[in-house]
Amino acid sequence: MRPLDGIKVIEMAGLAPSPYCGMLLADFGADVVIVDRLSSGGPEIPNIMKKNPFNRGKRSMRVNLKNDEGVDIVKRMMVNADVLVEPYRPGVMESLKLGPDDALRLNPGLIYARLTGWGQNGAYASMAGHDINYIALSGALSLFRRKGERPLPPCNLLGDFAGGGMLCAMGILLALIERSRSGKGQIVDAAMLDGAANLSTLFYGLLAHHLMTLDIGTNALDSGAPFYQTYETADGRFMAVGAIEARFYAELLEGLSIDPSTLPQQFDMPKWPEMIERFAGVFKTKTRDQWAAIFDGKDACVAPVLDLNEVSQHPHNREREIIINIDGVPQPAPAPKLSRTPGRATEPKGPRGANTKEILADLGYSGEEIKRLIENQSAE
Repeated sequence: MRPLDGIKVIEMAGLAPSPYCGMLLADFGADVVIVDRLSSGGPEIPNIMKKNPFNRGKRSMRVNLKNDEGVDIVKRMMVNADVLVEPYRPGVMESLKLGPDDALRLNPGLIYARLTGWGQNGAYASMAGHDINYIALSGALSLFRRKGERPLPPCNLLGDFAGGGMLCAMGILLALIERSRSGKGQIVDAAMLDGAANLSTLFYGLLAHHLMTLDIGTNALDSGAPFYQTYETADGRFMAVGAIEARFYAELLEGLSIDPSTLPQQFDMPKWPEMIERFAGVFKTKTRDQWAAIFDGKDACVAPVLDLNEVSQHPHNREREIIINIDGVPQPAPAPKLSRTPGRATEPKGPRGANTKEILADLGYSGEEIKRLIENQSAE
């Protein structure tokens, strides 16, 4: 058994954040069905990766939402669904008569999750955008830079996946818990802008208490400190240092064979640049793996910076099995780990659209009706 066994989820096809949200739900047992558009003969962005990890554990179908019969298929799905996830701009689902008002009339217990960049209201709600734009407006992007340098986006991890897909999944779970008491569904308005701001809570607190400044790149956690920093090694690789507390900092100095008396005090901030230079020189004397061996098992808060293709080979990661292989594609295992009802990642239930006939049959369509829907290009 998994925690979400029996939960039926409609995932309206979209790009990275919503498929990631659906993957999180599928990993823990939800029956997730992707509702994709009809194939067009050209390359489709969601299918650039032929073995997309986001599709794991899911079924999929192709429906023509420009066709009334296609819309009716989705409405029939809504009647017995627990959750619908949609990633479109505000108004798109309403224009199809599949918006939350229509959906909740059909099924008052439905959790209707709307995952967008800007949210369902506000001056930017109808504008296009991407992760970099959402985290910019949230203030989070301003934190990712060294002193005097331009902000560096952290790939699209912060807005799309952490602030978007993951917090949308959390909103869905909260709504499901509440539904178990009230019996009522509700709308989840998950905006990547809101999520990125929420993930920045600590820094708003530090700023309000004058424990950091807006001179980014000079503070303790934003690359200003010598003890919270990455350093290049002799072989061009990197080590990550996070020795904030005094006892961990002492272990760091011991591992580096640096006499504390030859350094300024740990929190002598004006001296941090020269301390960074000193540490950088020491780290350049050995390879990454040599430093990793020196600090292995020590409370110095030092770890090697691994490339993606190295993660599965690290002994700690192997023991925790954090990387799994599905259909020849290494990918992260379900997380977090539950003791009684853990998540389980499985292969997709076929290529995109492979389950259309099966899902239509599950919805009660007869063989003749399915044949007609396909012939009329209402489904494929």
